Amino acid sequence: MSSIPDPALIRVAVVEDDDRLRANFVARLERAEGLRCVAAYSDAEQAMAQLPEAAPDVVLMDINLPGKSGIDCVRALKPRSPATQFLMLTVYEDVELIFRSLQAGATGYLLKRAVPEELVDAIRDLHAGGAPMTSLIARKVVESFTPKAASPATAQLTPREREIVEALAQGHAYKEIADRLGIGISTVRTHLQRIYEKLQVNNRTEAVVKFLGR
Repeated sequence: MSSIPDPALIRVAVVEDDDRLRANFVARLERAEGLRCVAAYSDAEQAMAQLPEAAPDVVLMDINLPGKSGIDCVRALKPRSPATQFLMLTVYEDVELIFRSLQAGATGYLLKRAVPEELVDAIRDLHAGGAPMTSLIARKVVESFTPKAASPATAQLTPREREIVEALAQGHAYKEIADRLGIGISTVRTHLQRIYEKLQVNNRTEAVVKFLGR
């Protein structure tokens, strides 16, 4: 694992207490083109102490860690490493865990049984501005939204702005949203800035959580 930054590579760290799984994740990352594993930790405490210095672009975070959970770890690390994106890995398909992860600062959520290609694609998608989730989890997130739960701030969104936040909730990257709506990426970003201002949030994860009434 290299600690030398290379702008051509996506730098990834792994936080997983199972030794075999952690080794498998590291091996997958090292075999994947354009990815580099820069650190691997066995528990949240070790990650919280050392991960900011490793400065990964993406972190694969196990939810069910011994001691502090992966959600607690993300909550502690995100303010210290705001540019780092956290992809939660778990065996659970629990919508409450999804929202707790999003509220803590995670941007993606994937089942551990995902095949290697899905994991690598999720890392690239996350790094490109998406919010990867399994189709079942994305559907649960969308279905959990009800209009009556909308806050006054959410009610201020235009139909186009609501379309964009709904697309983010489904895990689409900015380019996918632009193609889907027939607009440019710069226009998507402009809409997002207006959405952030209206919802009084700072990033896409907070916007999705607030939009979904949590």
